[in-house]
Amino acid sequence: MTLDSAGLQVLSREECLVLLASVPVGRIVFTDRALPAVQPVNFVLDGESIVIRTAAGSRLASAATNAVVAFEGDEFDAGMRSGWSVTMVGHARAVQDLAEIDRLSRLPLMPWVPDGREQFIVMYPEHISGRRIHDCAPPAAPACA
Repeated sequence: MTLDSAGLQVLSREECLVLLASVPVGRIVFTDRALPAVQPVNFVLDGESIVIRTAAGSRLASAATNAVVAFEGDEFDAGMRSGWSVTMVGHARAVQDLAEIDRLSRLPLMPWVPDGREQFIVMYPEHISGRRIHDCAPPAAPACA
C-alpha cells in the first residue's frame, strides 16, 4: 500500500474506476464565462469515460464541449472518519453521432430532472487519481477541566 505525504492511501487507476462506478453522483468542474464552475451530476462510466446527460444548450453543455474539465466522485463516513475521493481530468465533448447517441441512450443513465436532457457529454480522462482514508478511530473526547 502506497501512502501520500498526508498519510492517505494512494489508489491505483483500477481502484479509482471501481470506486467511481459505485456512486451515482459526482461533480464536474468546468469553465463558465472565464470562471470555474462546479455542478453535481448523475453519471455512468462507459469503460473509463464519464457519460453525463444534460439539456442541449445548458451552461454545462456549452462549457464542457471540446474543453478540459475535471470530475470528482467520493464517499465519506464522517462518524468513522473514513472514505475515498477520485479525481479525473480530461477533455469533454458533446456527442453528435446518431449511432453513438443511440448506444449511450441504452446505458443505465436516467436523468433525474424531467426536462428533455438529451445532450450527452463524454469526458475522456487523461489523468485519474484517488485517495482513501480509513481505519481511523473517532477523535478522543476532550478532557474536562
